Amino acid sequence: MEYTTITDTIVAGRELDNLAPVYEAVFAEPPYDEGARDVAEFLERYQRERKTPGFRLVLAREDGELAGFAYGLPLASTTGWWSGFLDTDLPEEFTREDGHRTFVVMELAVLADRRGRGIARALHTALLDGVTAERATLTVRPEAPAAAWYERLGYELVGLTQPWDGAPVYQSMIKPLQP
Repeated sequence: MEYTTITDTIVAGRELDNLAPVYEAVFAEPPYDEGARDVAEFLERYQRERKTPGFRLVLAREDGELAGFAYGLPLASTTGWWSGFLDTDLPEEFTREDGHRTFVVMELAVLADRRGRGIARALHTALLDGVTAERATLTVRPEAPAAAWYERLGYELVGLTQPWDGAPVYQSMIKPLQP
């Protein structure tokens, strides 16, 4: 397996045609059951997010074929990431962002026939390698197998969130990166 980390916004943009079919295949599976509209939203969001300072994309290729990817970026001071919680009120000190404090793992996807070989762990490790943020965060569907996997990686539950009207409920999780 070959892993490549990309931080250049133009190079990251060129990878979109490779990312789209992997995203589509992975997130068509239960419990996500995403369709064409969701894929289109991913493509649009990715095009915006890749231009964020501090953006990182990691690709896993086997025999030249994309087996999985992960990408993330720092949370901006204007983020709405910490709103929409259903079961907790977070203190202002916790939600304060400055563009460096928190790195968000936006997507991590590995094709079904490539799972169970450590690819997701390697993608996650490479994504956070060299990140100087105090903490990492992500959201995950509670019913997804990935939720327990993230716990094993050291993420802890912050609370349940519904980030937009009609969205599924997600677990918001956080992991310290710096002592």
